[in-house]
Amino acid sequence: MGRTNPTYRDLLERVEGRWEPYRRGLRRDDKPHFDRLFGHARTHADASGLQNHDDPMAAILLSVALEQEKEIAALSARVAALEAAIEDSSGERG
Repeated sequence: MGRTNPTYRDLLERVEGRWEPYRRGLRRDDKPHFDRLFGHARTHADASGLQNHDDPMAAILLSVALEQEKEIAALSARVAALEAAIEDSSGERG
């Protein structure tokens, strides 16, 4: 039988393993944030696997950026809604 190429999920696991010494060096309160970055990469593993890029870090970084972009959009919408509510409530008083 021939050899098969590793899946993106396998590559992601290897990359995460290579970053383990860095993770160990982080402060305790930074570790959950670091772990969440790789969680973002796992969230988009299907799309990343389809990309089949030579360098898995490119897909990891794009996945992280995509999740952060989604979070920024959600927070921006929340801020806009809160600002609108404040404007409405201050306009009712005057």
